[in-house]
Amino acid sequence: MICSLMLLPWIAVLGTTLPQRQLSQHYRLAWTGYDVLLALGLACTAVAALRRSRLLPIAGSATGALLVADAWFDVLTSPAGRHTAEAVAMSVLAELPLAFVCFWLAVHSQDVAERRLLLLLKRRHDPATADGRATSGSGDKDDDPFPTGGDTTDARGCARQTGA
Repeated sequence: MICSLMLLPWIAVLGTTLPQRQLSQHYRLAWTGYDVLLALGLACTAVAALRRSRLLPIAGSATGALLVADAWFDVLTSPAGRHTAEAVAMSVLAELPLAFVCFWLAVHSQDVAERRLLLLLKRRHDPATADGRATSGSGDKDDDPFPTGGDTTDARGCARQTGA
């Protein structure tokens, strides 16, 4: 909280001292590099989502933040007229909706993982089967989402019946 309050005077200094226009020697490189970073973020978020990785909240949050910043700077640094209209359209139709999806994934990935775990546990303890395992699948012990070896407890530490 203190750091955010300390930033307020700096924002005021920047708002009053920065020039209205700035010519950047590496403008193309800056935007190209940023878009490469954004592409990597989107790829990492997609891979984390497909793998149901615990890293999804980090990738989704970082990529969402990059997309919001991209939309902000695209609109504010574009030349007036048609270019501004294109930047606003890209922001509203592409960048901000993608950012929303990334943030949604980041926030809800833990809920989805917990629901999936509960479903797997429920399938495992289904009384309709002899040993508590779901009947779907090949019947291989590799189908068990929580292999226990010779252990007689489930993933929650509860005793379970064995087929022996």
